Amino acid sequence: MTDKNRVWIFDTTLRDGEQSPGATMTHAEKLEIAQMLDEMGVDIIEAGFPIASEGDFAAVSEIAKLSKNSVICGLARAQLPDIDRCWEAVKHARQPRIHTFIGTSPLHRAIPNLDMDQMAERIHQTVTHARNLCDNVQWSPMDATRTEHDYLCRVVEIAIKAGATTINIPDTVGYTAPRESAALIQMLLERVPGADDIIFATHCHNDLGMATANALAAVEAGARQIECTINGLGERAGNTALEEVVMALKVRHDIMPYDTHIDTTKIMGISRRVSQVSGFPVQFNKAIVGKNAFLHESGIHQDGVLKNVETFEIMRPADIGLNEANIVMGKHSGRAALRSKLRDLGYELGDNQLKDVFVRFKALADRKKEIYDDDLVALMQDSTANTDSDYLQVKHLRVVCGSDGQSADLTMIVGGEEKTVHAEGDGPVDACFNAVKAIWPHNAVLQLYQVHAVTEGTDAQATVSVRMEEEGRIATGQAADTDTILASVKAYVGALNRLKVRREMVGEGTDSKQVSMYSH
Repeated sequence: MTDKNRVWIFDTTLRDGEQSPGATMTHAEKLEIAQMLDEMGVDIIEAGFPIASEGDFAAVSEIAKLSKNSVICGLARAQLPDIDRCWEAVKHARQPRIHTFIGTSPLHRAIPNLDMDQMAERIHQTVTHARNLCDNVQWSPMDATRTEHDYLCRVVEIAIKAGATTINIPDTVGYTAPRESAALIQMLLERVPGADDIIFATHCHNDLGMATANALAAVEAGARQIECTINGLGERAGNTALEEVVMALKVRHDIMPYDTHIDTTKIMGISRRVSQVSGFPVQFNKAIVGKNAFLHESGIHQDGVLKNVETFEIMRPADIGLNEANIVMGKHSGRAALRSKLRDLGYELGDNQLKDVFVRFKALADRKKEIYDDDLVALMQDSTANTDSDYLQVKHLRVVCGSDGQSADLTMIVGGEEKTVHAEGDGPVDACFNAVKAIWPHNAVLQLYQVHAVTEGTDAQATVSVRMEEEGRIATGQAADTDTILASVKAYVGALNRLKVRREMVGEGTDSKQVSMYSH
């Protein structure tokens, strides 16, 4: 492979991904995901938006100090205080990067009320300032795909002359088709002086379902950095999914001979962990990492796979870290077997965490005849719900339901104090949620309530996801249990705990997601 065939993977799960409504991660969770990305071989990690909040600054700063391999990048608007704050956060990294941006399309130029010349001067000033602080500077013209081509060429040239080493071309609203994506990169390479001396990047949103196709088309036209997120997490319909572009390049190396340096065997593990900490379940038919990605129900397909797996599978489960060995887990399995099985599924547990999960595993094994891989994944997803460190904890629940009415008796621990209430509702879940609200009064509105059976059978675990909104802040909660009602209450309480944490992190000031509303 020559350097020109190298495609740099820029992961923005911790920045753009976290901007998904309700996907806010804790400080510890951000550090954990950053470490997994670093070990996976991601070239650049956009760790956050340092000016957004004290919590974001602290996370980016800590990730910068701990990173061993990846370039650590922070995002900054085209404002000097943003850039200074970004540099303070990333400067301790072995390889720091400042990423600054401004909206260049007619719609976005109207927001700061700048004409073309004024915006061009702002770009020159801010990119120059960033380059005086850091040798590695990335610049993005937000909404580039709806910016006039002549003006886009003009401002890209200004950014290059001011010292930008990477120029990112964002399809901010997911508006572009693959042919347009490729043509735009090709035009910039042909028309902009100095374009051959820098790296062009592509950042595609998935509003029309073409993010991965647009990213790959841009690479074929000459872009050499793909901005993406784990599971395609991101605002609205999300972003280019890291697992999709990396595996597409691996599988179709015959027509796209590009090298990414990503350890693909870690894909499934980090996909599951990001789903867990963000509270965003991966859809069953999601490419590469969905539950059904390697399942076959059609008789013709099953027969073909049994005779030769390549007849209907273009990649092996092991390529992304799915365990092909079939270790049967049950109530007689020990800690060592559980640790080994969880490691195969992408979870590395410390001794204390293994001890806690093992207790939960044994309790589950007593209630289920067979323990499937998906049961263990659900168990891990539930292992962070209702922990001893949570301010709100579910201690005991008793529900009565039937034709005569529904009621719930709930005992919770609130800040170390035990409280019990009796409540009624229109159904068992409604009664339980009313009981929670009686113990912990709040104004949060339930926006989403979903129940998924993890495996087949009447003893299947249920994974429950909820999304709640309070004063513009959104949080999700997720829990799993063979008792669907109990899982519902755990998920509901988990979301309330996250809302409480967000209030404390942001305080009375501006919500970090409001600060970043104009990020590309």
